[in-house]
Amino acid sequence: MIEFQQISKKWPDGTLALSDVNVSIPKGQFCVILGPSGAGKSTLLRTVNGLTQTTGGRINIDGTELTAATARTLRQRVAMIHQHFNLTLRMSVAANVLAGLLPVVSTGRAILGWFEPAHRAKACALLARVGLDPKHLLRRAGELSGGQQQRVGVARAFMLDPEVVLADEPVASLDPKISREILSLIRDAARERNATVLCSLHQVDLAREFGDRIVGMRDGKIVFDGTPAEFTDERMEALYQGAQWEDNAVAEAADLYNDALQPQLVAA
Repeated sequence: MIEFQQISKKWPDGTLALSDVNVSIPKGQFCVILGPSGAGKSTLLRTVNGLTQTTGGRINIDGTELTAATARTLRQRVAMIHQHFNLTLRMSVAANVLAGLLPVVSTGRAILGWFEPAHRAKACALLARVGLDPKHLLRRAGELSGGQQQRVGVARAFMLDPEVVLADEPVASLDPKISREILSLIRDAARERNATVLCSLHQVDLAREFGDRIVGMRDGKIVFDGTPAEFTDERMEALYQGAQWEDNAVAEAADLYNDALQPQLVAA
């Protein structure tokens, strides 16, 4: 279970990103967070693994409070799948998946490639599980398509059999068909391990299709919490009322451009 108790986050410029967030996500649930740009979705996700420090409130993961003393141990139980894949493009696919072991393997061993045979076997099995052939193992990650790169990201996330999976806009730059395939992989892998998934999305149709529960956020606050069936078109309109759709479209176009440009920049 993930439990947020009166969570707040204020940025140095005074912007209030999260305001008195109270919500509990049961173990094994696939919870989708929806909301307009700037609602606080990504900020909330990043508080769970300590990438963003809260200003106030408490976060408990399966009964253990996230503090400076417990952060390192809890990070071993929490995995993250990123919007822009967050792979090291010059490294091989296999090395990127094995990087999922970094919370429990020293950086030096990882750099030298000193992984146990059982770890290498698990990486291969996970890559097969997400639909990538063995021929991809030694390819550079930068040579893969966006959908293939996110499959690598999913495989990496499950290397430590996490109890919690944070998916921050994991299909934002992918087409609808690939998006459904990626979300199916995340959902099925999580169910096999009874892991909790907290996933931010901007596609309402995918939220309704894959979510066990939808949490709607606006201006750093939770304004809706219910099942996909309860998230009617009227409630969707209320959630997004006044949102700058043009700004969102520009941002999404920029994301696609950056994804296309990134391999060229790395190669240069």
